[in-house]
Amino acid sequence: MSEVIQESPLKELHERLGARMVPFAGWNMPVMYSSILDEHSAVRGKAGIFDISHMGQFVVTGDGAEAWLNRVLANNVAKLGDGEGQYSFLLNEKGGVIDDLIIYRVTATEFFLVVNASMIEEDLAWMHEQLDGDVELINESDRWAGMAVQGPEAAETFGKVCGDAVLPPRNGIAKLANGGVVCRTGYTGEDGFEFFCPAGEGEGMFEAFVAAGAKPCGLGARDTLRLEMCYPLNGSDLSPERTPLEAGLGFFVDLEKGDFIGREVLARQKAEGLGERLVAIEYLEKGAPPRAHYKVVAEDGEELGELGSGVLSPSLGKGIGMAYLPIGLSKPGTAVWVDVRGRRFPAQVVKKPFYKPTAKKG
Repeated sequence: MSEVIQESPLKELHERLGARMVPFAGWNMPVMYSSILDEHSAVRGKAGIFDISHMGQFVVTGDGAEAWLNRVLANNVAKLGDGEGQYSFLLNEKGGVIDDLIIYRVTATEFFLVVNASMIEEDLAWMHEQLDGDVELINESDRWAGMAVQGPEAAETFGKVCGDAVLPPRNGIAKLANGGVVCRTGYTGEDGFEFFCPAGEGEGMFEAFVAAGAKPCGLGARDTLRLEMCYPLNGSDLSPERTPLEAGLGFFVDLEKGDFIGREVLARQKAEGLGERLVAIEYLEKGAPPRAHYKVVAEDGEELGELGSGVLSPSLGKGIGMAYLPIGLSKPGTAVWVDVRGRRFPAQVVKKPFYKPTAKKG
């Protein structure tokens, strides 16, 4: 049976803007409008806007919401004040990543979660299995249109469209008078925000941000931008077989907060040490663009691992990628080779991230 491809509420707008549409995570989404290079450069230099309507939105409410979320997520929800958010993980019993997500505390008893598009149903099913007490979990994904405005001029763009509305601080969330929600987060390393509004209002808001100076951008630029920052992609760099510690994301895991799903495995890993770690790999010279699943090998051809993600970096002009390598080979400066269909290109492990973003405004 063929997979049913879902459509963004902004589909007709994308077509009018000349977007090239592709299937992604079960959705028909724009991969580019002009070119990946143009759109990437717009975000690094000014401002770009992405359709993120495919991503999922859950609302969790109830007097026991905080305690329950702390049992099903790896980060410490109790550290969030009203209007604050954090990056976190939904883990399985083995400490593997089911999904990575952003959670925001709206009030003492209400939380807003943004999850990955391909994982909406799986996340929902897993979280429903864990439900107890007076906690209510609501899937609002069909209600919202979403867009991410990213770049040094993102705050200026917000002001032109939203007037006197206040853009929250980094990792913050605010509800707007028009029923929209704005979150000061993003997936590019630049300043920016994610804006959610009722699905029927999505086209008008997207067009307003474009008129205010944001360049329409597709999934191609989103991928090059996030990889330059070493932001992982779930299903490629993160998986149910890998823990956040192996992914180098232990900062977003709180082993001291009390028990949570997967904690025992993570605590043991921390005590005993890791066997592998997700590292950043950079070409030493020009070569064929690295792609997911290309092998990473030693000088003698021994296979060390494979790329989870790989692109030609527009900002750096060289191939970059991430791969899980043995812990003894994870130190920056370690020489490796990337095998591209039988041709080997010299590379090295480097410190994350590949690119340091511009100064933020606003």
